[in-house]
Amino acid sequence: MKQTFERHRQPWRPDEVQKLHTLAAKGMALKAIAKALTRSEESVRERARQDGLTIARLR
Repeated sequence: MKQTFERHRQPWRPDEVQKLHTLAAKGMALKAIAKALTRSEESVRERARQDGLTIARLR
C-alpha cells in the first residue's frame, strides 16, 4: 500500500499556527494535534520547536 501525502511540504497558514498554539496550550498530545491539523507529527513537532512551544507527553 502506497502512502500519499497530498499536503506535502505546504507552508503553515496563520490560522494553522494559531490552532497549534491553542491546542498546545490545552495540553493535547502530539498525535492528536497532528490529526487535528492534518499534518504529520514531524511537521507539528518542528513548528512547535520553531515557535518555542512545549507539547505534552503521553503518560
